[in-house]
Amino acid sequence: MSKFLWKGLLTSPAVLAASLVVSSTALAAEQPVEIAAAQANQLELAGAATEAAQPEISAITAEPASVVNNLTVETIENNNLAAKVAPVAEQVASPENNAVAADLSETKPAVAPANLNAKQPIAEQIPAVAPANSSEKPAVPTNVSADKAAAKPQQISQSTAPIAQPPAQSNVLEQINQYSAEGSSEDAVGQVTSVSQLSDVRPTDWAFQALQSLVERYGCIAGYPDGTYRGNRAMTRYEFAAGLNACLDKVNELIKGGTRGLATKEDLAAVQKLQEEFAAELATLRGRVDALEARTSELEANQFSTTTKLNGEVIFALTGIARGEDADGRDADRSTAFGSRVRLNFDTSFTGKDLLRTRLQVLNLGAFSTNNTKTAEGELRFNAGPFGTASNTVGLDALFYQFPLGKSTTVILEANAGAADDFTNTVNPYFDGDGGSGALSNFGTRNPIYYLTAGTGIAVRQQLGEKLELSLGYLAGNAASPTQGNGLFNGSYGALAQLTFKPTSTMALGLTYVNSYNFVTGTGSNASNFPVRLGSFGIDSDNNLPVSSNSYGAQASWRVRPGLAIGGWAGYTNQRILSNLATPTGSVQRGDQKIWNWAVTVAFPDLLKEGNVAGFLVGMEPRVTSSTNRTLPEDKDTSLHIEGFYQFKLSDNISITPGVIWLTAPDHNKSNSDLVIGVVRTTFTF
Repeated sequence: MSKFLWKGLLTSPAVLAASLVVSSTALAAEQPVEIAAAQANQLELAGAATEAAQPEISAITAEPASVVNNLTVETIENNNLAAKVAPVAEQVASPENNAVAADLSETKPAVAPANLNAKQPIAEQIPAVAPANSSEKPAVPTNVSADKAAAKPQQISQSTAPIAQPPAQSNVLEQINQYSAEGSSEDAVGQVTSVSQLSDVRPTDWAFQALQSLVERYGCIAGYPDGTYRGNRAMTRYEFAAGLNACLDKVNELIKGGTRGLATKEDLAAVQKLQEEFAAELATLRGRVDALEARTSELEANQFSTTTKLNGEVIFALTGIARGEDADGRDADRSTAFGSRVRLNFDTSFTGKDLLRTRLQVLNLGAFSTNNTKTAEGELRFNAGPFGTASNTVGLDALFYQFPLGKSTTVILEANAGAADDFTNTVNPYFDGDGGSGALSNFGTRNPIYYLTAGTGIAVRQQLGEKLELSLGYLAGNAASPTQGNGLFNGSYGALAQLTFKPTSTMALGLTYVNSYNFVTGTGSNASNFPVRLGSFGIDSDNNLPVSSNSYGAQASWRVRPGLAIGGWAGYTNQRILSNLATPTGSVQRGDQKIWNWAVTVAFPDLLKEGNVAGFLVGMEPRVTSSTNRTLPEDKDTSLHIEGFYQFKLSDNISITPGVIWLTAPDHNKSNSDLVIGVVRTTFTF
């Protein structure tokens, strides 16, 4: 019965009043009352119960807020229900109330609830207790006639037998008992103290954190006796009331306990005094904030794009050959050159996690290999490249779009001038700055086998946990050409796969494999770049040989301490000439070349000033160590590449890097005198 009263409260205060009436009647009917013959005046049970319950109904109707906040099933059980039963029993049993009781059937209630008709018997209005969407049966069964449903309850007999229940009221009580059986012991809830006690709640559930906070922090959530939460089913009003009441109790506790440690009157007075003393400073600060808001609004109104940021890099390079000979044994041209490279990057993001980069580039510094040294050794990173030309023409350089695919996968679409460092870690920090910072030469920037992949294609970076990453990429050298022997799959290409392992935040190791067709490293001796350096051997450069290669590399880097980092790499390439070629001096036959390179690096970050970097490198640029065909050239000696630089940071946007590149036995031929190249690089970033 108490659950029925609680449900009545949740439906509306008026329905609760009707519930109290019926419960009072039922309870009064259960108590045997002996009525003397002399007191056998007609007493209508429904009318007496209604009048006796009016004070309770009025109180509940007048103060619904207090009922919601304070009324519980237990208080209804112990207080209100007992208060209603006593007046009814007293009116029935007390002799002095006989006269009044005799005429109760004709007396209207003094205060009637808004949703009850005072002239209509209460029994007919009981079905209104059930909610509108309730699936329970109506209070009056369909097989009961309308006359019986509307009949007044039978009057109390003059005998001493207990008061009998009218048929219509009996049916109503059966329906009420059935309705109030919801939330029985089978579905009863019990308070839990930890979310782990709920067997059907998982950390992957979308509301897990909210549920954990309500259970463990506020104690507002109860579970079922079988240890389940049943979060996917609709809750009943009982469950909602229980949870709401628990949360309100907790809120009251927090409010009561939160008054401790609040500011006192003395504290408020001190704050007011400080406010008065610093009124001028506060006014100045307010003015500065208003001015800043105005400037911000002006910038936002005039920005060229809401999704794109512009950043750029400009390099001024002063360089020249101090001494040495080219690959033909002649003195190298020792003229001094001054050139530049300009890059403008338009970085666009549509989701905040993706990146569309459009790069415009201009450069005018020619390659030493083309004009001076006749060898790709010692080639500067920021010039036109070993086989390109320089001009002051603006051109589209890098163009790629990268976006996340899930939480651990990144996809990169390379539309133009893609490179390995766009999608993989070259494991050479402090040296690989792509020409703008770090090493001055192509060889010092990264392992030469990375240059066997360039052009247009697709790449994927997959995180395999926190310490392991897999990089895969396929780039075609001339993907935009539809002619025979070109295109995305029929022309030159490079496919790269690398596993990068980072056991700690200061250490990294990379294992790399590259399969390429008609690509060369772009550094090293003429022999290692034989397919595109045919002119050095008296062969027309238009008759490029089809060359396939498989390359393997291992790179490592370790920051020993904050001011010292060491690293290096080793690379091996098995290069195969796929066809024979006749030349004026003979023929070049099919065969294999084994090409090796290695380097050791030492860096001193933040040397003398934070942001500065000093770096030293010693290594061997790609050298052909053996060949399966005598017509293929083989490097006779070993040349060392020695490079040093110091990058001095003038400001956050300007740095100057003087450096020297020293090549012993250029072109891996000790007959050639050493080659020394001096460079002063100034880099502007914005």
